[in-house]
Amino acid sequence: MDVKATILWVDDEVEHLRPHILFLEQKGYNILTATNSDDALETVRNTRVDLVLLDEMMPGRGGIETLALLKEMNPILPVVMVTKSEEESLMEDAIGGKIDDYLTKPVNPSQVLLTVKKFLEAKQIKGQKTSQDYIRDFNMVAAALMNPLEIDEWIDLYTKLVTWDLELDEHPELGLNQTMLDQRRECNHAFSKFVEKEYRQWIEEESVTLSPGVVDKFLLPQLDSDKSVFFFVIDCLRLDQWLVMERHLQSLYSMEKTYYVSMLPTATPYARNAIFSGLYPSELERIFPELWSTGHDDDYSMNKYEKELLEKLLERRRIKLRNDLKYIKVIETSFGKQVEANIGSYAQNHLTVVVVNVVDMLAHGRSDYPILKEIAPDEAAYRSLTNSWFLYSSLFGMFKALARLDNVRIVLTTDHGSVRCMRGVKVLGDRETSTNLRYKYGRNVKADARHALRITRPEEYRLPRRGVTVNYIIAKEDYYFVYPTDYNKYLTKYRDSFQHGGISLEEMILPVVVMEPRR
Repeated sequence: MDVKATILWVDDEVEHLRPHILFLEQKGYNILTATNSDDALETVRNTRVDLVLLDEMMPGRGGIETLALLKEMNPILPVVMVTKSEEESLMEDAIGGKIDDYLTKPVNPSQVLLTVKKFLEAKQIKGQKTSQDYIRDFNMVAAALMNPLEIDEWIDLYTKLVTWDLELDEHPELGLNQTMLDQRRECNHAFSKFVEKEYRQWIEEESVTLSPGVVDKFLLPQLDSDKSVFFFVIDCLRLDQWLVMERHLQSLYSMEKTYYVSMLPTATPYARNAIFSGLYPSELERIFPELWSTGHDDDYSMNKYEKELLEKLLERRRIKLRNDLKYIKVIETSFGKQVEANIGSYAQNHLTVVVVNVVDMLAHGRSDYPILKEIAPDEAAYRSLTNSWFLYSSLFGMFKALARLDNVRIVLTTDHGSVRCMRGVKVLGDRETSTNLRYKYGRNVKADARHALRITRPEEYRLPRRGVTVNYIIAKEDYYFVYPTDYNKYLTKYRDSFQHGGISLEEMILPVVVMEPRR
């Protein structure tokens, strides 16, 4: 039988443990023994040992002292204390990490085996179970794609995919990431067809909550209470990124999560203005023509009026706040720290809006700075980068500070997600055509219909006309637009970058979370 691992059992009465040792050997473990501290230390010094079972009470140097010396020698060596004591202090030592676990005498063989498996085989066992469960769900998703799906079913399917993304992040050794990516691409292909077919009907019938309906459906009902409401809009936040952040907030907040669908194009000037105004871009063009005639499609020139747009929306809905609306936009880290330091003072407001642009900056920064692409070369690493940023961010600091307050409620969402663009498609247009990689508008702008939705009548999509001859194209799946001039140069430059503006599950299916501090 192949040896699974080597265990050192240290006990001054080791001869009484022969039945246990024989049982573990029959299970495939190599068992070494020592009757005192010196022999145990010598064995660990000269032999590879994977786990130590250490008696607490031994003549001479006892188990606690031996434990300290073992950890000095090898800090990551798991040590399980075997003791007759049931003192609370020993349990606290185990919880605090001074010992990895403990067993109380008299031990039985199955109890010992369970502990051994926990330390020596847990990852392998979990990996096998994860692989089995994933293959089952993989087949379920493949079967689901063979039939027409409604938007609620697409949301369920996407949340399942994202849950598996996070699960497989913990088990890279399974080698299932490429399988997952292939299925995600298949899903986005089908989802793009679905959106192309259904989107205009969603607008006409108001059958799906799109960006202009977010405030009405999710924020305004929260204003009826006497609580201080904070509305956080995190630019360019994907569902997987939120789930990574959510893990750190679960002990602080009770949460209720639902979803909405971003409007097209899934880009900040369109989607976020639609959220704050409750209007589609064509309606905004009519009411605020200067916004569309002079602005460029960026966060600075076309998203200057978010506070005013929200105030107008509240006015139309006859919502009267107890005091003035407070609006904060966090772009720079230093300003974010100032907001974090003062966030408690905003709890006196009826409604405080906080727009956070840092996640969007992570996406763009990964494209602009090679070091970030090296740190986050794939989706799993991008989630890890998000996690590292969030743990030390002013945003997390704000959430921790608000969790300590009474009478606070948070509504959190995003304006759009992003997709990792891996395939280029040639686009034709004149010099006046917009420069975005996932959507464009201009005179007779066009691309392969298999990879882009072409909109010749913007009014049907509630988009600004921008001129009589202007049409739009919106990229599907993970495609991005490249002009024929210097095609290979720009194809390579933008390949493997996170972009937004197009049609994909990652960009369009977005979380809305209502959070209240736990008490």
